Amino acid sequence: MSPSKTPVTELSGNGKLVYGCDYNPEQWDSGVWQEDVRLMKTAGVNLVAVNIFGWAELEPSPGKYSFERLDEILELLHANGIGVNLGTGTSSTPAWLTTLHPDILPQSASGTRAWPGGRQAWCPSSPVYREHALRLVDVVSRRYGSHPAVRLWHVSNELGCHNALCYCDVSASAFRRWLVDRYATLDALNEAWGTTFWSQRYSDWQQILPPRVTVSTNNPTQMLDFHRFSSDELLGYYQSETGVLRQHSAVPVTTNFMVTAHIRNQDYWSWAPHVDVIANDHYLDHRLGSPTTELAFAADTTRGLAQGLPWMLMEHSTSAVNWQPRNIAKGPGEMHRNSLAHLARGADGLCFFQWRASVQGSEKFHSAMLPHAGTDSRIWREAVELGGILEKLSEVGGTTVSAEAALVFSWEAWWAYDQESHPSSDVQYLDQLHAAYKALWDAGITVDVVAPGADLSRYKLAVVPGLYIVRDKDAAELSEYVRNGGHAIITFFSGIVDENEKVRAGGYPGAFRELLGIRTEEFFPLPPGKTLALDNGSTASLWTEALRLEGAGAKVSVIEGHLAGTAAVTRNRHGSGDAWYIGTALDPSALRDVVVEAAAGAGVTVLAPPEGLETVVRSGADHSYLFLINHSEEEHKYVVQGHELIVGEDVPGIAVIPPGAVRVVRITNPTP
Repeated sequence: MSPSKTPVTELSGNGKLVYGCDYNPEQWDSGVWQEDVRLMKTAGVNLVAVNIFGWAELEPSPGKYSFERLDEILELLHANGIGVNLGTGTSSTPAWLTTLHPDILPQSASGTRAWPGGRQAWCPSSPVYREHALRLVDVVSRRYGSHPAVRLWHVSNELGCHNALCYCDVSASAFRRWLVDRYATLDALNEAWGTTFWSQRYSDWQQILPPRVTVSTNNPTQMLDFHRFSSDELLGYYQSETGVLRQHSAVPVTTNFMVTAHIRNQDYWSWAPHVDVIANDHYLDHRLGSPTTELAFAADTTRGLAQGLPWMLMEHSTSAVNWQPRNIAKGPGEMHRNSLAHLARGADGLCFFQWRASVQGSEKFHSAMLPHAGTDSRIWREAVELGGILEKLSEVGGTTVSAEAALVFSWEAWWAYDQESHPSSDVQYLDQLHAAYKALWDAGITVDVVAPGADLSRYKLAVVPGLYIVRDKDAAELSEYVRNGGHAIITFFSGIVDENEKVRAGGYPGAFRELLGIRTEEFFPLPPGKTLALDNGSTASLWTEALRLEGAGAKVSVIEGHLAGTAAVTRNRHGSGDAWYIGTALDPSALRDVVVEAAAGAGVTVLAPPEGLETVVRSGADHSYLFLINHSEEEHKYVVQGHELIVGEDVPGIAVIPPGAVRVVRITNPTP
């Protein structure tokens, strides 16, 4: 199957939007189950994830299985019209398995073995772990592969959240096999890795190890390849479970991605084609400067993985999580805004972790639909209200988000950009990506997030933040896109190295010099807190460079320090299009101004909403749906005509969005 073959709305059982949760009945006496299911129906829940961490209950000792309780809960849910997203149960190992086979425990780069007692205590390359896990998957899929309650298979859980990088000897052997497949010969590997440096040349495959802790810095290409290998290794594991499931069941298969600011170890561009339903877990990260904007970026990226089609939010929270330094509870209405922002950006399913708040274990202070306070609580009332809102918005299901601009995002670039021994450790890939995205978000410009090398022909503008690593082919395609009339914005530290981390000599930004009409001789990172004045009244921070114009024109220049008179923002006519370069970290308002000017020149629609108002449009054949999400404490007004679905009233020309509220306006599409 492919993402296009399983519409998310089919998983609801009635063709409507999915509203669901993780349910962990194994944590509760069966006497609680009847009440849980009754309350699920009250809230409008139509899909629950079950058996995510069920291995120890299903197989309490090796080869001895107990299915009575899982049978009972599936029958109860099915009898009440609630579908099941059935986990394979393999995410965390039972104690008997790690006791019998401690060699499956993952090992850190320093050589320390992880102990059992948490979750994901297994090495992705371990054949012993895989043997036992696939045996469980086989037994579970044989038993439930045709069960009428099961609408979706859920492989493992958040693959790679804790164990993505294992450095043990088993992983080392698997890494060497992966390298043989990639390079074929040691000469090719030595050339790619630049092993003439520091006398690192290999004369036998057995000499190669994962990039374990050394007394100095590591080989950067070795580290990059280890990330590539590790992503592929977990993908291979996912495919092995999927293969077993498809022997016994025609039900679609998924796993929950983690497109989020704090997880970076899987290259989901390579995973997405193998998943029947694209699903993501996302939690607001209050360690970031703008958590709400990062939520929107993650949602747009997930939609990109789904090839623009609807996707499912597998997990998010009703309020606080339990794993950040300060677990901030959501205020009144914030859960609705977060949920509907995902819906606005293409999700056709909204699910929470979890249904009933745990009273024991590591996640006992993680919020849930049914909190510790019970039904006499704001969280419960808001959860029920959200179920009612999704019922009102059911016609939005199946519609898609149209974007005139693309944002290029690369997990490979993330791995490489943030490595050791770079010009400045203060310059981080995700910071640059988020800054560019926020400028677009503030301007009301909806973007599709795409991989390097993606077809850009249908976009008027492509924004390329910090694409440090880029292949010749991908750079050439971006250049051709602009030559044919497209417009691009490229930010600093882009185009610097090829896919093997080899610097493109001759001047920076390497692969993009001709496209941008510039040449940089040297980087001049700025120390923390240091800024330089620019001639447009704004400031430069973090990064500057000795940039020479070679065809481009200066749009903004430095006016102080030894780089006074040097361009900081440039624009170059390349064929029929324009290529902009931003060679410093601009302050947010200045970055937005550059983005808006470039977008306007490209013919992109700039909605320019008032500050704090998020605007997104989903479109169908007959109607479009304008989502107006007010993240501010002020009332906003927006010019639009149509019918508002949440409050159920006509909008003759001005929509009023109260502080913290969401409005969704149905607009009749013009007759072709």
